[in-house]
Amino acid sequence: MTDRKLRPESLMMSHGYKPELSQGAVKCPIFQTSTFVFQKAEDGKAFFEVAYGLREQGETEELGLIYSRLNNPDLEILEDRLSLWDGAGDCAVFESGMSAITTTLLEFLSPGDMLLFSNPIYGGTDHFIKQTLTRFGVEVIGFYPWEQDRLEELVRKSGKADRLRMIYVETPANPTNILIDVAACSRLAKQFSRADKPVIVAVDNTYMGPLWQHPLAHGADLVLYSATKYIGGHSDVIAGACLGSKDLIARVKGMRTFLGCMAGPWTGWLLLRSLETLKPRMETQARNAAQVAAFLRSHPKVKKVHYLGFLDTPEQQAIFDAQCLSAGAMLAFDIEGGEAEAFRFLNALKLVKLAVSLGSTESLAEHPATMTHVGVDPVEREKLGITGGLVRLSVGVEHPDDLIWDLGQALEAV
Repeated sequence: MTDRKLRPESLMMSHGYKPELSQGAVKCPIFQTSTFVFQKAEDGKAFFEVAYGLREQGETEELGLIYSRLNNPDLEILEDRLSLWDGAGDCAVFESGMSAITTTLLEFLSPGDMLLFSNPIYGGTDHFIKQTLTRFGVEVIGFYPWEQDRLEELVRKSGKADRLRMIYVETPANPTNILIDVAACSRLAKQFSRADKPVIVAVDNTYMGPLWQHPLAHGADLVLYSATKYIGGHSDVIAGACLGSKDLIARVKGMRTFLGCMAGPWTGWLLLRSLETLKPRMETQARNAAQVAAFLRSHPKVKKVHYLGFLDTPEQQAIFDAQCLSAGAMLAFDIEGGEAEAFRFLNALKLVKLAVSLGSTESLAEHPATMTHVGVDPVEREKLGITGGLVRLSVGVEHPDDLIWDLGQALEAV
């Protein structure tokens, strides 16, 4: 387009799309088709050879369309645009965040391998790691944020250091906003990597979205998103994404092909629409969250606000300063009392919606201990601070004064 290096937000309306191939339509159409016509048999052969990894794609070769389980214009253009935010070599988009996570874990872990993962993590991920991966012979070891300075010791004491194949972290953690040092995890991975068996670092970056944290820049190999959240941003689509180098994403896409969990054209089209407003949405949400957090912090019925703008230890602040670009729009807070008081608050909300999920234009509140993290062991929940009095809040784009009014009147019910 130009010699100037344009910023991602400027490219979200055009990158990867050629209007002349779609009757001049200014927006990418929805390619609602299962299969694509080859110009000649030789093209079909060439496309399949690359798609199935039988040979490398030529430098000037453009991979043609085959079948929507393998590729589709809406999906390909979306993946090209998503890659820009994290500076990734490639991207794979899925029909849900969990399909992105599970496909990635299944691709890089085999029976006998060991996975080191951070706590707390999203309830669905927690369940898959502890209940499903272990059924396939994968060893799993969880660590707590306060153990970050002795991860090498934990790995060596396990007696399975030579089997470590992946470090999986969610940062900030859902729902407590605890930060994990991505660069430190990368250094640990390199320490235990061998030429023939590298240790992969995968980071769930859903809480910060593609704007406020870039794990690949801090040494991570893969970054994962529930694209349902900030990337989608309108509570009308379920999707996930995995980004990294071309070589690693080629493996992820290979597994995706055979599991059949790729995103369809409607999902791709909806996310293309959402990417155009990603930056202004997330900037507004972050500004609103700062005001909401300040209000909650000063309220007599709130014991503590878990917000990245209110970090209370030098260690957490150092991680934030190194890898985060904003405090974001996610927070949690402990209400005086327990589950009964939290429920009274949630039931009294008028503007904020009582619903799970996050990152959308509307503000959402939920009760992690009985909703998103109900599958986590109760003893583990308490240890991690996911108590009966904890409420999670995803701040939307409403006027901050209206959000503060609603939270204030709901707290009166406590």
